[in-house]
Amino acid sequence: MAVEKCASRVLVLLSQLERLNEEPKVSDTDAIRQITGKILHIIQTQEKTRKEIVSKGSSGMEVILSSLENTRDLQTTLNILSILNELLTVGGGRRTGVFVSKGGTAILLQLLLSSSKDLPMNEELMLQIHSLLVKVGPKDRKFGVKARLNGALNVTVNLVKRNLQNSKLLLPCLQVLRVYAGNLVNAVSLGKSGTLELMFEIIGPYSKKNTTLLKVALDTLAALLKSKMNARRAVDRGYLPTLLAIYQDWHRNDTRHCHLIIRKSILGCIKNLTTIKLGRKAFIDANGMRILYNTSTECLSVRTLDPLVNTSSLIMRKCFPKNRLPLLTIKSIYQHPLSHVPSGGPVAQLYSQPPEMDDVVDESDENEATEVDTENEEDETEDNNENDDIETDINKLRPRQMQTRPFDELRVYERFCVEFTKDFKDYDFENCRAVFHPSSVNQDLNGPIIIPTTTLTSVRSPNRRQQLESVQLPKPTESPTELDGISLAKTPESKPDPDLVCSLGRLVLDGVDSVNGDCDDRSQDESGEQGLLVVPDTAAVLPLHDPDLYLEMVKSTRSVPIYTEVAYPDYFGHVGLDLREPIVERVYGVQRMKIFQDIERLIHPFDILDKVVYDLDNQSCPVIDNGNSLKFTSKFESGNLRKAIQVRKFEYDLILNSDINSNHYHQWFYFEVSNMRPGVRYRFNIINCEKSNSQFNYGMQVLMYSVQEAINGRPHWVRTGSDICYYKNHFSRSSIAAGGQKGKSYFTMTFTVTFQHKDDVCYFAYHYPYTFSTLKMHLQKLRALQTAQIYYREDELCQTLGGNSCPLLTITAMPESSSDDHIDQFRSRPVVFLSARVHPGETNSSWVMKGSLEFLMSSSPKAQSLRESYIFKIVPMLNPDGVINGNHRCSLSGEDLNRQWQNPNAELHPTIYHAKSLLQYLRATGRTPLVFCDYHGHSRKKNVFMYGCSIKETVWQSNANTSSCDLQEDLGYRTLPKLLSQIAPAFSLSSCSFVVERSKEATARVVVWREIGVQRSYTMESTLCGCDQGKYKGLQIGTQELEEMGALFCVGLLRLKRFTSPLEVHNHKSHVLDIENDLIDTRSIPNISSSTTYVLDEDEPAFLEEVDYSAESNDENDPVLEPELQDNLALPGPNSDSGV
Repeated sequence: MAVEKCASRVLVLLSQLERLNEEPKVSDTDAIRQITGKILHIIQTQEKTRKEIVSKGSSGMEVILSSLENTRDLQTTLNILSILNELLTVGGGRRTGVFVSKGGTAILLQLLLSSSKDLPMNEELMLQIHSLLVKVGPKDRKFGVKARLNGALNVTVNLVKRNLQNSKLLLPCLQVLRVYAGNLVNAVSLGKSGTLELMFEIIGPYSKKNTTLLKVALDTLAALLKSKMNARRAVDRGYLPTLLAIYQDWHRNDTRHCHLIIRKSILGCIKNLTTIKLGRKAFIDANGMRILYNTSTECLSVRTLDPLVNTSSLIMRKCFPKNRLPLLTIKSIYQHPLSHVPSGGPVAQLYSQPPEMDDVVDESDENEATEVDTENEEDETEDNNENDDIETDINKLRPRQMQTRPFDELRVYERFCVEFTKDFKDYDFENCRAVFHPSSVNQDLNGPIIIPTTTLTSVRSPNRRQQLESVQLPKPTESPTELDGISLAKTPESKPDPDLVCSLGRLVLDGVDSVNGDCDDRSQDESGEQGLLVVPDTAAVLPLHDPDLYLEMVKSTRSVPIYTEVAYPDYFGHVGLDLREPIVERVYGVQRMKIFQDIERLIHPFDILDKVVYDLDNQSCPVIDNGNSLKFTSKFESGNLRKAIQVRKFEYDLILNSDINSNHYHQWFYFEVSNMRPGVRYRFNIINCEKSNSQFNYGMQVLMYSVQEAINGRPHWVRTGSDICYYKNHFSRSSIAAGGQKGKSYFTMTFTVTFQHKDDVCYFAYHYPYTFSTLKMHLQKLRALQTAQIYYREDELCQTLGGNSCPLLTITAMPESSSDDHIDQFRSRPVVFLSARVHPGETNSSWVMKGSLEFLMSSSPKAQSLRESYIFKIVPMLNPDGVINGNHRCSLSGEDLNRQWQNPNAELHPTIYHAKSLLQYLRATGRTPLVFCDYHGHSRKKNVFMYGCSIKETVWQSNANTSSCDLQEDLGYRTLPKLLSQIAPAFSLSSCSFVVERSKEATARVVVWREIGVQRSYTMESTLCGCDQGKYKGLQIGTQELEEMGALFCVGLLRLKRFTSPLEVHNHKSHVLDIENDLIDTRSIPNISSSTTYVLDEDEPAFLEEVDYSAESNDENDPVLEPELQDNLALPGPNSDSGV
């Protein structure tokens, strides 16, 4: 009751004040003073009465501001300012917004200006005004502009100058200066007015006095130094060494760490100074690297000091001198001559660059003289850019089936569709049995393939790579020693290594003991002669793998480097692990530790070996080795490693090769390592990665294949590596080489490995390798599985630029007979068109394709039913040349083939040109595919998911205004993804997106949907890392899971048939899809704001886990929260990248 009386009392007083404002008289001054005094007393004693003044419909705020604007009485002014301070203090967020909306900011600034003209100035009045401005400024977006136009900046600066010893008034003035400086133009103006010098009169060495004032002064200085002009002015005046000295003093004296926030603020000022080139140079000249390194090292043991360590690390990384990669040129070591180089294309641009501009580091700062007022434009830009890549033109979104080529030109593709015209009259349906004898296999290769595998001396390291020239047949005079089918053939006068004999006895044989008995009785012969390994028949374990056949396939594979070696994992084969490999949790502080080790290179340069141990650029000059270095090679199919540099005894920097006819796309790697010591921790740093983030930061490991383990019966690619992280390094390339992006830096992917075996040979890869020769071998073996019930045909779609064949498969079920009814049923089957491996580095797509092909060729009833339901047209590898030559993204044309589907060139993009032409032929003949799916791999998301095309969802996501009649579309495109989410444990429906983006308009998915008219046109993305949902949650993905996904995709197609049959669509539509609910639920799922980049543009929407690992970040975030340095805090949450 008392509160209600007070509230009503306030309203009465406000009404009286309003009447006095309407008819102001000189005699009313005392009355207004008394009323405002009473209001102040009430709101000071009754907090709830404050709500009445600013409640909805109340005019209280307008009355108070009107009184403030009209009064000339000092006490009344002080009363009103005190009222406003009370109103905006507790829970003042909404109230401050009301104050700003009623024009309160302008009234306050005008009062400040007018009061400054009264001499002497009233200290209490200035204190009240600045206290209010501190609260109001951050809530008023135009505060900086208003203050500058009003002339308030100079008033506050002059107050600071006059009150350097008056901390009571100085504190709010400094706080207001900080808000002023939030506007870039204001910051420049304040810098010219001597504000920087004022700040350094306040900031000083360690002291327990006035720490709050010091903190505000440092924050104000940091805000001022965000202006590059101010930063330059501060550097010119020598303030950077001063700040370093102040930081050292606080570090030494703050032994109990009571003033962490002040030390962090000093670092914030240093950080802003080092955003300019001049500041970075001054930092280096002032020995800043050593100072921050030493102080940070002393802080490492105290976890609460992590903010200081993180910010120091950020500054040191930023100031680490930018270097070019230690290469003569970042262009690929290999080039492939093109018959036609389009002017303006990437290859023409690449080779038109002057040699001296190839990799020149560009550290120039942005134009400092053009700092303009953009504070209002930035917010608008952010809003506008949120969906700027989404296509909003309905006319462009609507599929338009165009006959871009005359049918007479398309008629040549009839040879790929003979099943539509074949009558099968001459086919014996009762007695036919399909038997396959591979025509391309040398039928004379009946004996074992003998491969050098080891030496008997520890000095001469093994060379276990299979060289084509070394393939030899045993001579008749040789008598192989048989070990249960495993032969150890001996060359004349050679002795077998007992260790090797023992290990061979265990090769791929389950539960078989060593045939030669106890192997502890070892030979002491160290003659250095080689033992020869006869590879066993592993068909029981790998039914589609045949080492003999693989070698034959390699011989017909054409590579630009003309490879003569074969990697052991591709020759032996890979058996998928039954053991699940969990996603690795990163140890806290590992990234920081790696960065500090990199910084030590600059501080202690004499500790660095800098020894080149492998170099494709200088193959004619052999590397001189004393036996203490690892040996590397990548000169085999799909291999990619350009250079290896030993930087410390057990640490190596590795540089990847660019895609051929390109100077970028560094992600895929595949290389061999030998001459290792067991039990030693080796660190490997791949230093020229380009993507801004990677799943290596979120639990993904590299893959390793040990030859010794394979010989011992464990031929597996296994996830390995500890201390794995991915971060921006100090290597950079010019803006020209970076496609116009200024100051483009590289990233380091680092991992540590401990080898288990002496003199082993190990292979490392980005993901499970799958070479073109492996595909050819698998196709040969698959054809051998053909039965009388399977229609299987393999055609050559075209020849690639490198002279390799691009296979096209046709798979379906044979008609039951040659009767007209059965032939009609055969020809009326809908077409499903599948493709994969357009991006060579996405090897997981080939493993998924392998699973699909094996299922399609299997004898299971579901497979037979699927074959009877569809005719499959499959291009299992759209970019053989890229795969063969170890590219990550491009073909030999130096272009991303998945950006060429709109206008493919027959000479430069033959596989895309002919695949699209085949699709155009199918459409022209009335056989438009029911489903098109292009298999891909995704490097920055987890799970398996799909991208499709939808007008409705695209328009909804873009928030475009469109009438409902424009959004009519068949929603069947969601059927297959939903079915897959029900049957495939790795598939995530919530990660799917059906939005069409402008940057993806030339991809297969969009072009086939738009031009060919395939409603169910998809990209199916498989993670390179693992899953965060379903059965495989928390596990890294393996080849078994990928092949399972390929098989279950086929099962999904079989189920899809029920819902595409005209007789069953009506019955099942509502059962399968809650369409409208799905659409409503997923409107918030894909955050399609993915601004595409020049480097490694992907078929993907924005990535929730993407973290800014830039050392050039100018965010005002607390360093504790900066993702680039918070290690465990940067790790994704459980739903971090499944729902975008």
